[in-house]
Amino acid sequence: MPSIPIKTADELVRQRHAGKLLASVFDMLDAFIQPGVTTMEINNRVEDFIVNQLHSRPASKGQYDYPYVLNTSINEVVCHGMPKETEHLKSGMIVNVDITLEKDGLIADSSKMYMIGEVSPLARRLVKKTWEAMWQGIKVVKPGATLGDIGHAIQSYVESHGYSVVREYCGHGVGKEMHEEPQVLHYGKPGNGVVLREGMVFTIEPMVNQGDSKIKIKKDGWTVVTRDKKLSAQWEHTIAVTAEGYEVLTLRDGEVKPA
Repeated sequence: MPSIPIKTADELVRQRHAGKLLASVFDMLDAFIQPGVTTMEINNRVEDFIVNQLHSRPASKGQYDYPYVLNTSINEVVCHGMPKETEHLKSGMIVNVDITLEKDGLIADSSKMYMIGEVSPLARRLVKKTWEAMWQGIKVVKPGATLGDIGHAIQSYVESHGYSVVREYCGHGVGKEMHEEPQVLHYGKPGNGVVLREGMVFTIEPMVNQGDSKIKIKKDGWTVVTRDKKLSAQWEHTIAVTAEGYEVLTLRDGEVKPA
């Protein structure tokens, strides 16, 4: 198995700063994302803000030849939705906005769900339970816990509410590179997998489907959708393993973890 980077104290300081800057991007978007806005306008606004206001680099642009700075995944899109000039947000949609940011050589990665206008109670519940599922995984992070503990916490919570976990995509280490070891599955068995150590940094980013977990990739080679066309939701944070437990490096203003 490839080695898992352990961040130094200096690297954690820089990555924490990148995380705070990334959180500020979502704070900016909270007022910008409205019915009528196109997903390409979101992309362009974020690129301008990261480059010209935060003096940072949008780490997704150019990664694996991806041409944009973020993903916008609407309704049945599980992940990797590509922004489009012709795609306008409409009342009733749910959309995941997934953004990366590099500052001083360290990368932070996070995504947030936005509910546009009047959203159905079923869609609202999916978004809420997916956020709670992410936190179920985060809260077990500490030295000596395992990746299987994280996956099990998420999977059992998701399935207890009648949803399914997408298995083809997972969280990942993040630091000098956008994708590092380890792979962080959102399903699993307690006690299995890599044992967590202080200084590990990775994302937890469950993709939760309203229907079954089956997915397919569209012809653009990027956009992943549910096979049954039911809704999907995702939330993501970058997490550091600390001596006491965990630190959420991308925590947003006003975001309070569930009890």
